[in-house]
Order: sequence, then C-alpha cells, then structure tokens
Amino acid sequence: MALVVQKYGGTSVGTTERIRAVASKIICYRKKGHDLVIVVSAMSGETNRLIGLANEISRQPVAREYDVLVSTGEQVTIALLSMALQECGQAARSYTGGQVRILTDDVHSKARIRNIDSSAIKRDLAAGRVTVIAGFQGVDENGNVTTLGRGGSDTTAVALAAALEADECQIFTDVDGVYTTDPRVVPEARRLSRITFEEMLEMASLGSRILQSRAVEFAGKYNVPLRVLSSFEEGEGTLISYEEAGMEQPKISGIAFNRDEAKLTIAGVPDHPGVAYRILGPIANDNLEVDMIVQNVGQDDMTDFTFTVHRNNYDKARQVLRRVATDLGAREVTGDPKIVKVSIVGVGMRSHAGIASGMFESLANEGINIQMISTSEIKISVVIDEKYLELAVRALHEKFELEQE
Repeated sequence: MALVVQKYGGTSVGTTERIRAVASKIICYRKKGHDLVIVVSAMSGETNRLIGLANEISRQPVAREYDVLVSTGEQVTIALLSMALQECGQAARSYTGGQVRILTDDVHSKARIRNIDSSAIKRDLAAGRVTVIAGFQGVDENGNVTTLGRGGSDTTAVALAAALEADECQIFTDVDGVYTTDPRVVPEARRLSRITFEEMLEMASLGSRILQSRAVEFAGKYNVPLRVLSSFEEGEGTLISYEEAGMEQPKISGIAFNRDEAKLTIAGVPDHPGVAYRILGPIANDNLEVDMIVQNVGQDDMTDFTFTVHRNNYDKARQVLRRVATDLGAREVTGDPKIVKVSIVGVGMRSHAGIASGMFESLANEGINIQMISTSEIKISVVIDEKYLELAVRALHEKFELEQE
C-alpha cells in the first residue's frame, strides 16, 4: 500500500463545492488502496482578506500577532475538508501545524521547518483515517504560531512526505503540470512528463510560480518524488525527480521569465579591492536582495557596477545607492524599472555545446538587445527590455523546438 502526501492549493478548495470535489477525489485514491496525508491551503482570497484586516488595524502589525491571524485561513479549510470526508463515510481528522508539532525556528512570516513529530499521523493512518493538515504554518519551541511565507503549504507537504518517507508527494493546483513555458505567452507550450529537481529549482527561482522554490529544494535534499497535477481534470501531471542515469536529457527543458525585475547602475566608482562590498553591503543591510551582478572592466582606475533587484524594491535600493555614490565619489546613479529576465533551463546543456550562441542569435534576429547575462551549469539568463518579453520567449521556444516531444 502506497503512502501519498497530497497538497491542495487555494483555488482547489476555494468554495464548499470544490472542497466536496476534493473529498471525492481523496476517496477515489483511498479506494485504490493508498494511505493519504492531505495538506491544504486557505480558501482562495482568504489570506489576502486577513492581511487586509491586519492593515486596517495597524500599519506595522507585531509579527507574532500577524502570524496568529494569517494562519487561521488554513484552520478553516482543514475543518471543512474533514467534515466533507466524514459526510462521505471516510474517517478523517484535522490538525493545525501546532497540533502536529511542525517545529520551526522563530522567524515569523518566513520560518523554516526544523522537525516534525509524525507519531499522531502514523496512528491515524494505522487506524484507517485520512489526516488533513494545515499547510503554511508551524510553531516555534516556545509554542508561538509561525508561518512559512507565501507558498509555504508546498513546503509543508514536502516536509511531511520526507518525515513519513512517503512514496510520492502530489501537488494539486490549477494547472495540469509543468510546461515548457507559460502557455498564455506561447500557446504551443508543451506539458513535460518529467523534469529533474535541478531544472525545477531553477525554473521556480527564475519566475515559474507553479511551485515554491523552497519546496523543490527540500524535495531534492530528501529525494521526495514530486508530482504536479490538476485539481480539475484527470492526468498524469509532471513528475519531478532525480536525473536517471543513462537517460538522454533534452538540451533545453523550459523557458522561465520574471517580470518583477529592476536594474540599477552606479557609474564611475574607484576600481579598487572591496568596492563591490562597499556598494552591496549597504543594500544588504537594508534587507534588499540582489539578483544579477555585472562589473565592467576598469579603465583609469574607475569602473561601473550594475545589479538587479525586485521591482518593488527599486525606489528604496536607488535611495541607498545614491548615498553610497556620495560616499564613493561616484559619477552618477542610473536605473531602469522596466526590464525583465528571460532564462533557458536544461540539464542537457552540460553535454551540448552552442546553447548560448543559439540563444543570443535568436534574440539578435528579433532585434532584441541583451543588457545583462548570467549563466550556471544548467541555465542561461538574460536581462532585456520589458516590451520584448513575449517576443523573446516565443522566439526561444521556437529556436529550441520545445513544442516537440
């Protein structure tokens, strides 16, 4: 008998009707002989509603109370789904993160899981019950409610699958798998039957919002097979696992893009050891994350330094950089909040030459200028003007023939 952890997102449990549909799906899996542990998110829109209430009361809510509030959305869902299963004759029991004892650190709103006490779940499974667990939340060692950040229910599901040594962790969402790129941009985009942890981690971190990158990282670390499936239609979905030895991988598996990018440049800074730290240190001290970085070749003991940040942090980062420019005696600070990052991803890049040149040729043929380039063993990212995003993605999808099996 297989043990499967299933996670249902907010749209999957967005109404009582959909919760009943999820209960029916769970019962079908039970009839196939599977033991099931279910992780659910809050009903769609509920977390935003709770955040709105917090903001009406306080401009800067105390982090502890904020987590107590936003974690209640999942508590509603676990109770309703357990009721729906019981109405269908299936024994079920709901648990909050604290009741299961999902132990986290004490960093509110972005806590990390340290340990899971799986004893209560195992007792329920042995008794034939389905356990329904609130995603996105846990408790610290002092019993304070903590939350794992947006998309944290994915991480909850994977962590439970690892703790229980489950055969598979299934993520049910509003899409039927992982595609070569966003089908809304490229209608010919193809659903992948499988993808490696490495590729999915890159795709998630580069802008693909199907899975939280922390969940993919966790799954890869503990070798938990992940499968992305649709809540609304039948299908095999996409399996995310380790690369199989001897299996030839495609050169490119997918194209990811991120619209939430902004670029900043500080020009005419001294080209001396430590200048990168003097620029980025103050940025980091203001809790601003930097993505891509380019430092030009120095001339006359001066250089230019360019980096990207999240678009929401553009104004704040520019203010910090202007202070840095004054301290360094830099010539000027410039920026562009209307850029995007486009990336090609594939483990097959390791054994195929000419991928980068093919990418650059394709963009050049469309008259698209590349502003920044970043590479790793299995991905190449470029920064381009925002207005060329969809053209670039379509051109690269066609160039690497991703619509073909």
